[in-house]
Amino acid sequence: MSEVIKAKIIIGSTRQNRFSEKPAQWIFNEIKNRNDIIAEILDLRDYPMPFFDEAISPPKTKGKYENEVVKQWAEKIKDGDAFIVVAPEYNHGYSGVLKNALDSIYVEWNKKPVGFVSYGGVGGARAVEQLRQVAIELQMAPIRNSVHIQTPWNLLDEKGNLKPGSFDSYKETANNFIDQLIWWAKALKSAREESLCK
Repeated sequence: MSEVIKAKIIIGSTRQNRFSEKPAQWIFNEIKNRNDIIAEILDLRDYPMPFFDEAISPPKTKGKYENEVVKQWAEKIKDGDAFIVVAPEYNHGYSGVLKNALDSIYVEWNKKPVGFVSYGGVGGARAVEQLRQVAIELQMAPIRNSVHIQTPWNLLDEKGNLKPGSFDSYKETANNFIDQLIWWAKALKSAREESLCK
């Protein structure tokens, strides 16, 4: 069996009554059915980083960060071969806490693929378009496929729980998305390892 890819699923919202943990858990469960990839959910609530105010930008620190929480975040990201960002759409953009998490470190993101599971009025598509630009500047490889969950508020019952089968129609999309993420993760991991041997 080929080497297993390690994916980090990032919950990109910390607000109360957030929806994002539901698709995060769903895509995590989809990955559990595979034998070529393992996943870990990273909740930004567990990494209360200060809004970036360092005197030196992360690309120039070479992975040496002052803040202890940022150091913990950097270690988790360094451990990943690929990333899945679960992104809400706020006012045609993405959340501030997610931008801060992306901006606070640098080298740990480099030369790794990222895919997006988004939600909102147009499935979070506008947020994802912006995230792709940021990912490229972080020297990541945003994959083509993504999962766009339409009108997520309609997927909840009166108690705020996910209705049974809410994500069933996205299953094929998710599998194609995971396939593409794995392909890029393997290719880029091989390239990173080859460059280390030179």
